[in-house]
Amino acid sequence: MTTKLEPPRRAKPSVLVTAIVACLVVVHVLAWQETEFSPGALVQGWRGMADFLSEALPPDLRWKVLGPSIEAALVTLYIGLLGTTLSIPFALVLAFLASKATTRSTTVYQAARSILSFLRSVPDVVFALIFVTAVGLGPFAGVLALIFHNTGVMGKLWAEAMEETDLGPRDALKINGASGLQVATNAVFPTVLPQFVGLLLYRFDVNVRSSLVLGLVGAGGIGFLINQSIKLFRFDQMVTHILVVLVLVVAVDQLSAVVRRRIGA
Repeated sequence: MTTKLEPPRRAKPSVLVTAIVACLVVVHVLAWQETEFSPGALVQGWRGMADFLSEALPPDLRWKVLGPSIEAALVTLYIGLLGTTLSIPFALVLAFLASKATTRSTTVYQAARSILSFLRSVPDVVFALIFVTAVGLGPFAGVLALIFHNTGVMGKLWAEAMEETDLGPRDALKINGASGLQVATNAVFPTVLPQFVGLLLYRFDVNVRSSLVLGLVGAGGIGFLINQSIKLFRFDQMVTHILVVLVLVVAVDQLSAVVRRRIGA
């Protein structure tokens, strides 16, 4: 007489869901306490908000304010543009080395991944503060900060895109003795090119917005004007700068969307 082994019992879904919900509740309670989140304090501060709005509205649309704002917005756009395009060669090389589809050496793969992780983990604002101490205040520090940070982000995205390509053409070339560079140029890059361009446009959109924040720490652009108007308590000028930023961001977003639709990315 043979005895059948019973399969291990699994936790009931209801118990598992209850445990997950309980953990989430506990974490949210701790977060609420540690961040001192208080809707009551916001309600009590309505007078301060009212005073701020009365000073900020209507925005100061005089040309002596609007003109420099538009010029600074263009500088912000240029920072985002150069920070994106100048990072392309570095991101491309590191993506090539950090993708299993194009790199056979485990050591090289892990080293490239580590570099991308480091560049990605350091915020662009931190890079900006570092470069401001090296090259001084101004847009150049912002461009350098975006190059370093965007290389890490875009390299990671491109490496993962290459690893998701069809294995058939890649394996066929490898079996015939093709090098990693030959595999990349003949089997991988042609397949992922639309995705590469789509990711690049997405990062350009993000970098233009990041350029605004970099200006707050001295990296030039319209973020510097916003910071200056706040320090001078000229909130009406601050709103003017924010409106210009809004127009800039919407224009870049629409342009990126049009290009992505054209290339099918």
